[in-house]
Amino acid sequence: MEEYDRIAYKKAKCKVREIKGFYYNLLCYCIVIPTLIYVNLTWSPHFHWFWFSTVGWGTGLIFHGMGAFGYIPFLGRDWEERKLKELMDKDNTNYKTE
Repeated sequence: MEEYDRIAYKKAKCKVREIKGFYYNLLCYCIVIPTLIYVNLTWSPHFHWFWFSTVGWGTGLIFHGMGAFGYIPFLGRDWEERKLKELMDKDNTNYKTE
């Protein structure tokens, strides 16, 4: 049981790091994008180039959040667990045949 707890702790710690990274990314987005909008509208209001960074970074932020919180619609909720089990079973099979 202790081994299971250690593995669960490592997995939870990794998940917390992913979520922390997402929140840091979100905070930076909320600071940098308004700054870019201000700079753009102040010095070159005739061309709104801030949209490129807003949409590009925003798209990356969405995917980062989906990954951090485990929402990947095309893989399903238990995909990671199934894949881990599949790889572990395959590894055990290869180990037994050698």
